[in-house]
Amino acid sequence: MFRRNRPAIGATLYFLGMIVLGLYFTFAAVQGDNGLFKRVEVRAEAAALRLELASLQAEVARMENLTTRLSDNFLDLDLLDEQARSLLGLIRADEIVIR
Repeated sequence: MFRRNRPAIGATLYFLGMIVLGLYFTFAAVQGDNGLFKRVEVRAEAAALRLELASLQAEVARMENLTTRLSDNFLDLDLLDEQARSLLGLIRADEIVIR
């Protein structure tokens, strides 16, 4: 009667397969499409987009303010004068232009 000192080849292949499978799932959890690195990247992109959204909302609010100030219900004469000077190049009759 002989006694084997080494495990059977089937058990060795089973454990080797489990180790390879574990390494594959670990790699996929870190590097995959839904892995940890992708999650960090998506969060950084979301933060950048939130900042861009805030700046765009501020720009929209500024433009709404200017639009309101030039509307028929509320006319800001100083803003109208500024826009006429900058966009149309108009001046008053009593002014002198120095270039």
